[in-house]
Amino acid sequence: MATSPCSSGVSSASSAGLGAEAALEIRTRSVEQTLVPLVSQITTLINHKDKPKRSDKTLQAIQRVGHAVNLAVGRFVTVGEAIANENRELKEEMSIACIEAKRAGETIAQLTDVANLDRPESDGRITIFTDKTGVVKAARLLLSSVTKVLVLADRIVIKQILASRNKVLATMEQLEKVSSFQEFVQIFSQFGNEMVEFAHLTGDRQNDLKDEKKKARMAAARAVLEKCTMMLLTASKTCLRHPDCESARLNKEGVFHRMRLALEQVIEIVTDSRPSRENEMAAISIYTSIKEFKNKVEGLRENLYFLSKENLSTMLELILEHTEDFTDSAYTSHEHRERILEQSKQAKTELEQLVSVWMQAQSQKTKDIAEDLEVAILKTCQCMNELKRELHHAATSLAADLLRYHADHMVLKALKITGVEGNLEAVAEYTCKLSEQKEQLVETCRLLRHVSGTEPLEITCIHAEDTFQVIGPQIISAAETLTLHPSSKIAKENLDVFCEAWESQLSDMSMLLREISDVFEGRRGEKRAYLSLPRPGKHNANLKALKPVKLDTEEQAKLGKLGLELHLLTSDVDSETEKWEDQENEIVRHGQSISSMAHSMYLFTRGEGLLKTIQDLFHQAELEDDDKPLLLLEIDKLMPVCQQLQITAKTTVQGKNATFTKVDTCIRKTKGVMTILSQVLPLSCKLLKKCGTGNGWLRSSHPWRENRLQRNTNEDSMEGKTDAFGIKSLEHHVANLTFLESK
Repeated sequence: MATSPCSSGVSSASSAGLGAEAALEIRTRSVEQTLVPLVSQITTLINHKDKPKRSDKTLQAIQRVGHAVNLAVGRFVTVGEAIANENRELKEEMSIACIEAKRAGETIAQLTDVANLDRPESDGRITIFTDKTGVVKAARLLLSSVTKVLVLADRIVIKQILASRNKVLATMEQLEKVSSFQEFVQIFSQFGNEMVEFAHLTGDRQNDLKDEKKKARMAAARAVLEKCTMMLLTASKTCLRHPDCESARLNKEGVFHRMRLALEQVIEIVTDSRPSRENEMAAISIYTSIKEFKNKVEGLRENLYFLSKENLSTMLELILEHTEDFTDSAYTSHEHRERILEQSKQAKTELEQLVSVWMQAQSQKTKDIAEDLEVAILKTCQCMNELKRELHHAATSLAADLLRYHADHMVLKALKITGVEGNLEAVAEYTCKLSEQKEQLVETCRLLRHVSGTEPLEITCIHAEDTFQVIGPQIISAAETLTLHPSSKIAKENLDVFCEAWESQLSDMSMLLREISDVFEGRRGEKRAYLSLPRPGKHNANLKALKPVKLDTEEQAKLGKLGLELHLLTSDVDSETEKWEDQENEIVRHGQSISSMAHSMYLFTRGEGLLKTIQDLFHQAELEDDDKPLLLLEIDKLMPVCQQLQITAKTTVQGKNATFTKVDTCIRKTKGVMTILSQVLPLSCKLLKKCGTGNGWLRSSHPWRENRLQRNTNEDSMEGKTDAFGIKSLEHHVANLTFLESK
């Protein structure tokens, strides 16, 4: 893992004499960003104290740095004291730490007040030059006290999350015991507000975490809570309507149980506790084992004696044991199974040859033996790379085939139809098919985990596996309830919600598959940016004062459904653009740009992404002229849809109803654009192939030169989509979006 700037800064300060107190494990970015400039300035002062030359410029620079440190500490202490006043239980500790920090800052300012002295040591004054250890002591005290303030402030944040979790749990207990609709509605309203607060606190914490693995686990747990909130609503309503129905009761209990586990996982991450069962998830993937094995093999170049041949053999045996997950799987194709077995056999042969040459090299120090060893090392590593490639192809091709096969959601549709008909025999038949589909997807997620390539993606695979494992039986119980009560609107709504969660997870699995392939091929999740994304200060110079507006349940559900439909169309368009050999083609370029715009709108309906307000969404919908000419010339019907979208986005509205209508229309028009685009792309691709390599008008006229949005693989897997495991609960989250209207 790369050393953070703060870690290196702290190390520098420590080596300069600040001592072990400065060597801290920084867990959050906010603490790191606070300490980095302070450590940097203090290190500058310490490094200056022993320099023999003291020019006026040097003296003035020292004084400026010392003065800046003191001012910064003063501002920091003011904030710390305010926090202390708001949290009585930590007030004494915080106040002491603030006093120490203030005193240390003033001491550093005094020691560096040397700019106006011709000979600093001549008048008996104590300065940075005469007191060699004074500045180091002051710096040590300053870092210690500032760090203590930060740690105390962090404890307050953790305490807020714990308090919020406790409120959610208490209200959940009330919801479980409620016996009337009226009481349920009142308590659920309170529960929704508490979940919004918890989502905000944990979302901020997630983004602040430095550890990408913890960040991914936090994202997975929060995604469960957000999906389950809607399920809790419909499952509870169904249970209230049909209190004697066993399947409805099991359905509801499953949701509550899953939410409690997710809440517990969030708290484990926040408090940095490590329960024993976490080790269950820590099973090493094949990719990780292969990487470690290759490192050991390549280490023989530097040291022939740092490990034994038994160690290498054991490592390879463990890798080949893991490959049995692929070869023993009923879903692995015969061709892939044969190639994996062949490559595994070859790996054993290459290791035997390597060990033979290695043993000779330990006793014979000749040039020929050294060359033979190098060849053996290269051949062994190459063989492991080939094995890795075969495993990747086996897992990803299986996943792609499954996603294509289940893209029409025929089993879910059949369950809904037969449930409403009350056809018990047909429902039993389709529940068996759904169970088979679930087993296929669970097995595929396990194989994808082996080839995921990064720890955050590994955690995403585990989350996907758990989700299919849990939601499958819940869909079945919801379908059984509807079959027993075919005229129940609430039971039908409940089944719809669980089916949507399944469909959403399939969509997320498609994105996960793409990210795994990006990592394997070294693309690292690059995504082109939509050029009219709102930038700071671009669209908000002349806005009137705005105020938030709440949506009712029907409006929330309507926008959430539109967002999900838009998301599915975005996936279709992205899939079509990836089929083009020439990724720089104008049609592909514009298609990706509009797809990115639509994806931003989808994220907005979930409260994520760069669009923070309704005004941002409206500006996003204003298609720039440079982004549309080729596509608009291609399909006549695209022109009016784009024009309508622009007109809608630029139309001024006032009042809640008008604002909601405008948002709804913008998303619907964008959906229309995406629908046409998903038809244009495959037709254009087909026509381009017919044109061959000639000067066809469909070929790219110039390379893609616009800015690209670079995303780190780890951040792309979990932070870029902070809750990228599914659509958010409509009951509490969409209601919390900042819907705005002019005063």
